[in-house]
Amino acid sequence: MSTIDKIWFTRCPVPTASGLAFNLGWLNEEFGEVGVLQDAGPELSERHFDHELLGLFREGGNVPALAAFSEGARTRLIGLTWIEEWQSVLVRPESGITDAAGLRGARVALPKWAETRARSFPRAMALHGIKGALSQAGLGFDDVTFVEVEQPRSDVGRDAADRAWSWPGIRELAEGEVDAIYVKGARSADQAREIGAVVAVDLDAHPDRRTRVNNGTPRPITVHEDLLAEHPDLVAAFLAQTLRAADWAADNLEAVRGILAAETRSEADGVVTAYRGDFHRNLHPDLSRERLELLRVQKDFLLLHGFLAADVDLDAWVAHEPLAAARELLARRGDGGVGADVPREVSVQLSGGLSGEDGRAVAAEPDGAVV
Repeated sequence: MSTIDKIWFTRCPVPTASGLAFNLGWLNEEFGEVGVLQDAGPELSERHFDHELLGLFREGGNVPALAAFSEGARTRLIGLTWIEEWQSVLVRPESGITDAAGLRGARVALPKWAETRARSFPRAMALHGIKGALSQAGLGFDDVTFVEVEQPRSDVGRDAADRAWSWPGIRELAEGEVDAIYVKGARSADQAREIGAVVAVDLDAHPDRRTRVNNGTPRPITVHEDLLAEHPDLVAAFLAQTLRAADWAADNLEAVRGILAAETRSEADGVVTAYRGDFHRNLHPDLSRERLELLRVQKDFLLLHGFLAADVDLDAWVAHEPLAAARELLARRGDGGVGADVPREVSVQLSGGLSGEDGRAVAAEPDGAVV
């Protein structure tokens, strides 16, 4: 049996129950002090993309997760979330583009390929987002002209949060080099206001979810297969805290918004713009047939456009047992809190954890930097 020296956690700065559980301190209550990749040095930050860390729980974009799995990463899928997060196509107000049909003939920003498939998620996001917008008007890629733009390096770790991060194509849109860009999330809402951009296509408003399948819709929770096989109690305990946080969020909208503003380094208006309606009531992970089929749509798109090294078997990737065990654990604990009745097969190291060697608190990367 493998020895787990530390439980690690990495997430993207978006509404996730696992992120809330971390910010509320519940993961630390459960495991001792959790190691956080967002506070780690460069020797560990790559694990957000390749998942080669045995004790890691990752809730993040599906492009890096699927790319890693297609290249042989030994991971299992233990949950999926679906959060509407202001997926939009932005234009300049004087462009005359007011809907999907108006995109015909437009110059559309497309981030360049990065050094790996996993790090090329901004390109995958833009491509699939634009496809969803064009499909609403019966258009396709041949109806627009893609203009490649620089992709800012996407990182985690102590240094990542100190670097300013602009959404790919924002500068080019402001300077008239492109006519339209795909964006999502609170940080891009702030940047749109800064340059005076307007929404031409609100992807979240369309009734068919398939038009906005993308990197974060649905968003996977993954673990190393050896962690699940050898320490299923730890996996169930992690998921139990995410379910508990999702329950808490349903009655604490303003507190959730406060956490999101801090994590995304966004203004309050950006958070309200990006995360609308009853998003805070729908943070529970599941592995429903609908979400799995939407993930299959994304997988097929990524394979077609070169973002996966090979096709993958989603059915074999899924592990349904941990969520069922997590629900049973919460029911057994009764109040949804941390319980002492969970057996521990490993000794969790308490050093490191939430602060770096210099004593700084965890700082999440700006929204979009890693998704």
